[in-house]
Amino acid sequence: MDSRFLGIADLQGARAPSVAVVVDVMRAFTVAAWAFARGAEKIVLAGSLDEALALKARQRDWVALKDGPPAPGFDAVNSPGLLRSLDLDGRTVVQKTTAGTVGALAVKESPLVLCAGFVVAEATARLLRTRRSDSVTFVVTGEDGQAEEDLACAQYIAQRATGAGTDASAFLRRAAGSRAAAELTEGVRQGVHPDDVALCLEVDRFPFAMVAAPEDSLMVLRPHVVSAQTDVDQV
Repeated sequence: MDSRFLGIADLQGARAPSVAVVVDVMRAFTVAAWAFARGAEKIVLAGSLDEALALKARQRDWVALKDGPPAPGFDAVNSPGLLRSLDLDGRTVVQKTTAGTVGALAVKESPLVLCAGFVVAEATARLLRTRRSDSVTFVVTGEDGQAEEDLACAQYIAQRATGAGTDASAFLRRAAGSRAAAELTEGVRQGVHPDDVALCLEVDRFPFAMVAAPEDSLMVLRPHVVSAQTDVDQV
């Protein structure tokens, strides 16, 4: 499998990749995975705060969340530690973040878009294996494509997607030492729970991958389970 690791800006003006894995470890797609674990049916990826609020205004039972501190019109913030206590059974979540949702929307023309973090790493790699993807573009969303936690996770998934029995320890150490981890730990960022970094570094917490695709002019994220048997059958 040929893997490329690009920042969001690198995608501008380029042809949409056939397969894109958008990585945001701290914290957009860790939060998304937790939302599905708490029962969310789907996640709508909003392009702006105004769009998120407009969607919420039209569908008042939807749950809107954003980066940073709580704000009028939003129901939650982009924190796995805070989200894990919410009951989202059957609900639709509207998510707008600084990097993760921006990265996913940047590749919305791609035939296959996966959103990932360490918590869904193996399920994401398994889906890539079952699709027999020859070329995969990993979108490293943080810090203009330089975020160590996102790059480490992307490289880990890329190696796992080849079937290699790669150990996660070294990749997790890189993520734990990242600038994002330090800022979350030190309280530089707002809307943070003390457990956020630890929750973002849980490998394979959830058994599903997350697939984003257009639905009624919106980019919608849904969980996707690939069984281990299916994986074996495809190899």
